[in-house]
Amino acid sequence: MDNLLQAIKETVNYLHTAGIVKAEAGVILGTGLGDFVKEIAIEKEIPYTDIPHFPISTVEFHSGKLIYGTVSGKKVLVLNGRFHYYEGYTMQQIAYPVRIMQALGIKNLFISNAAGAMNLQWKKGDLMLISDHINLLPANPLIGKNYNELGARFPDMSKTYCPYLRSLIKKIARENDLTLREGVYVAVQGPMLETPAEYRFLNKIGADAVGMSTVPEVIAAIHGGISVAAISVLTDECDPDNLKPINIPEIIEIAAKAEKKLSLIFKKAIELCGKDY
Repeated sequence: MDNLLQAIKETVNYLHTAGIVKAEAGVILGTGLGDFVKEIAIEKEIPYTDIPHFPISTVEFHSGKLIYGTVSGKKVLVLNGRFHYYEGYTMQQIAYPVRIMQALGIKNLFISNAAGAMNLQWKKGDLMLISDHINLLPANPLIGKNYNELGARFPDMSKTYCPYLRSLIKKIARENDLTLREGVYVAVQGPMLETPAEYRFLNKIGADAVGMSTVPEVIAAIHGGISVAAISVLTDECDPDNLKPINIPEIIEIAAKAEKKLSLIFKKAIELCGKDY
């Protein structure tokens, strides 16, 4: 992808031809978190394999479809399946769908992921609203040539996770009697899980939860002037003194149980964002 702007133009032209013209909100669904799709009045559903310049998700729990439709009266573009550094993608490839969202006029982006809880006061199955992040991935999507058409060379990250969207989500959670934690997410490269010493280190540097995604997408969104909110489903408890072997089927099951809560929050947030609430 030598010419990013040309690639974006070709992808957007393809989506326009397919009937996807403009959307107000974007959603990125993480591992085992596809239940939100049931909330969409779907107009178009396109496999990533059909979209010019799109990467192809290789993780078995990610379906790899771009979904366009309406949620609560608003047009949305949903990535059902994301891309990870550990799959071998470049940061620019990981962030590419966010660039397409930017080109389609999306103003608010809602992101979900599955993460491990290092805050030992919390339990698996809890939701954590991300207040900030720590990027321990070895690169980011802004390295290399900057295209001024996409954003400034040095984007400010002082309010990365939109205070308005976070406040809105917290209010939705309170009004629906949903437990919602709030904390710092750290992104690591994976795909291996962390050692006990690594969990201690990550917790000591200020992280409450750890995962392998989200941060490149967020950086690209901020670069492109998109407001971001992100929620982690805490799928396992990372107690370094009582660490149990990872159980992937259990993680997927826990994520599935949390889906309904997450879907409700995202649906209400899409409905209410932009309004006084």
